[in-house]
Amino acid sequence: MEKRNWRELAIGMVVPLLAIVLWQSVASAGLVNPQVLPAPIDVGRKWVEYLLPLAPFAEYTGGDWWSWAFSGELVVDTLTSLYRVVVGFAIGGALALPLGLAMGASPAVYAWMNPLVQILRPIPPIAYIPLAILWFGLGNPPAVFLIALGAFFPVLMNTIAGVRQVDGIYLRASRNLGASRNTMFLRVILPAAVPYILSGVRIGIGTAFIVVIVSEMIAVNNGLGFRILEAREYFWSDKIIAGMITIGMLGLAIDIGMNRLNNYLLRWHRGLEH
Repeated sequence: MEKRNWRELAIGMVVPLLAIVLWQSVASAGLVNPQVLPAPIDVGRKWVEYLLPLAPFAEYTGGDWWSWAFSGELVVDTLTSLYRVVVGFAIGGALALPLGLAMGASPAVYAWMNPLVQILRPIPPIAYIPLAILWFGLGNPPAVFLIALGAFFPVLMNTIAGVRQVDGIYLRASRNLGASRNTMFLRVILPAAVPYILSGVRIGIGTAFIVVIVSEMIAVNNGLGFRILEAREYFWSDKIIAGMITIGMLGLAIDIGMNRLNNYLLRWHRGLEH
């Protein structure tokens, strides 16, 4: 199993490495303006500068590479963005899950709530930015509100679908065995809906990460989104791309973590071994 994972990782790295080689070749040949598309080496150097704190001996090393102005902003910005994602997703998911379970299990609740949900669902969270600033001002509150909004609907819709897609055979069998309504919900409907719910969680986290970057470009003065916008103001293309790569790496790490969590929680459903 471990050997297969390493093999899949090696195969998955082929295309990114080829893309970097092609990118470096184009930049080295002078086919593009370095201000528009800096070379991967320059982006990597900026990423290291962005990551590491100021070297304590930089002032004694003259003009070599240790004299770069290390900022250490990346760690702070990454943790700040992750904090907003976690808080916003927790709020959005905590509101969406019980409502989705209620709408999926109760035709009456679904009839009452579905029209409102279908009206609000197509509105992108970005459209709420002016209202979020008016309601909450600047800082973390509007960003958390937008992230919660972005995570709410994926979790809600997948939860509803999961509950409503439970196989009727399971429901009839539980009724024939004399299961109560609460027992049927807890032992049959909820476990059967878990794969859909986890899919909604996975999509919701991805959406939350998109929203946090957008909200940080407008409503706050730190985080990865803010740092990319700041770099644009000064035409620091290398820092923009370094920030984008960081976002991609974080997104990949989160998706891998969610996939492993899904496999662990759904091993009974997929027949996975411990």
